Amino acid sequence: MADLYLWFKWLHIVSIISWMAALLYLPRLYVYHAEHGADAPQAETFKVMERRLYKAIMTPAMIASWVFGVALIAAVRIDFSSDYWFWAKLILVFALTGVHGHLGKIRRQFEQDQIPRSSRYFRIINEVPTVIMLVAVFLVVFKPF
Repeated sequence: MADLYLWFKWLHIVSIISWMAALLYLPRLYVYHAEHGADAPQAETFKVMERRLYKAIMTPAMIASWVFGVALIAAVRIDFSSDYWFWAKLILVFALTGVHGHLGKIRRQFEQDQIPRSSRYFRIINEVPTVIMLVAVFLVVFKPF
């Protein structure tokens, strides 16, 4: 079981890294897309990049993160009645999943040649996954409560 736990842990870490990389890169693409506009020659290239990133990397990485995270929970046997840090981390994972869904909605709007928000909005939303990640990692490492 110890070997299986290490495999789950490794796969969870790798999938989280992949998911976070995509969560940080996609809003940056949105910044450039919004700044160039829907009619720019680069718009089609941005659409392809956004679609491939979201569908081929970001969504599979999110699913893998959830699957291996649940496998880790089963392997470690979290005490749900006293490990409050875990509940806080789980709320953050749901928040990150919500950000993922929000970015997917925006991608579909760009796909339809709509510019749903300003480039400033995308610069700001680009920081949200970073803040969530920092707090989640803090909770896992220090288990403050």
